[in-house]
Amino acid sequence: MGFSFLKELPEPEAVKAEYPLSRELADVKEKRDEEIRAVFEGRSDKFLLIIGPCSADNEDAVLDYSVRLARTAEKVRDKILIIPRVYTNKPRTTGKGYKGMLHQPDPGKKPDLLAGLIAIRKMHIDIIRETELTPADEMLYPENHRFMDDVLSYVAIGARSVEDQLHRMVASGVDIPVGMKNPTSGDFSVMLNSIVAAQSPQVFSYRNWEVSTDGNPLSHAVLRGAVNKHGNNIPNYHYEDLVFLSERYAETGLVNPAVIVDTNHSNSGKQYKEQTRIAREVMHSRNHSADVRKLVKGLMIESYIESGAQSVGEGVYGKSITDPCLGWEDTEQLILGLAELV
Repeated sequence: MGFSFLKELPEPEAVKAEYPLSRELADVKEKRDEEIRAVFEGRSDKFLLIIGPCSADNEDAVLDYSVRLARTAEKVRDKILIIPRVYTNKPRTTGKGYKGMLHQPDPGKKPDLLAGLIAIRKMHIDIIRETELTPADEMLYPENHRFMDDVLSYVAIGARSVEDQLHRMVASGVDIPVGMKNPTSGDFSVMLNSIVAAQSPQVFSYRNWEVSTDGNPLSHAVLRGAVNKHGNNIPNYHYEDLVFLSERYAETGLVNPAVIVDTNHSNSGKQYKEQTRIAREVMHSRNHSADVRKLVKGLMIESYIESGAQSVGEGVYGKSITDPCLGWEDTEQLILGLAELV
């Protein structure tokens, strides 16, 4: 029973000072952030792909994947803006299992959160240095965002966190796009309420401070499918879902109406190969309706070097140890094909 206080973690500024982002890389991120902001504000017609492993479990493999992604990004740069998905915090429904590099820099060893914070900061910086692509991560623990706020260009708040007050409040003070996923119930009103909260100025308690925020106009919806009371998956990427969301957005008065469609999770029933079909269907929906085209800013896709998934300890390089992912060959073909549909 009770807590055991194992180790006091340093303040974010101390970790940033020890593992700094160089001025050169900060300039790269500033340029990328402006490109991404222009998409959400409707000043750019480029399409976003937030793409990468379900979990960033190994820096060598994730960096290898990101370098490949950067080469492909050059081929489609006139139409698609790629954001590497580098997810280092993994929500676990039961609290058991691998919780990401933050908890376990080495998936085969015991948790070490200080080593994890350092490892993920270094990995994000290495990706920017090697690829000039700036990454996305999930905000699973809002109090940790300040350790990474200078190296990320996109943040997602998951289906199990989107109803949480602190997640919504912290999102209101973040200066990059924050994607609010629909809850596992699928209720659009919960997701839209979270966007209202994130776009509004707030005052709240954060890291032992009373803080105020200006509101984040780049907060937006992410559709990831839902689960009914029987545990069955309910997709919400179809044309009718996108039209419905467009209409609900119009009723709210929110600025920069936008949605990213997550092609995996409950939309695919975790059948990772379905992501290709789902992505193409969303593109056809965009091309069928001007309103849907304006609303759908991009896709979120789970992809790695090797297709499928493995258990922790199997040791297959570049293969997911959490949810199964598209392999690299299929990924590259998908990206090139999507560029023709933008």
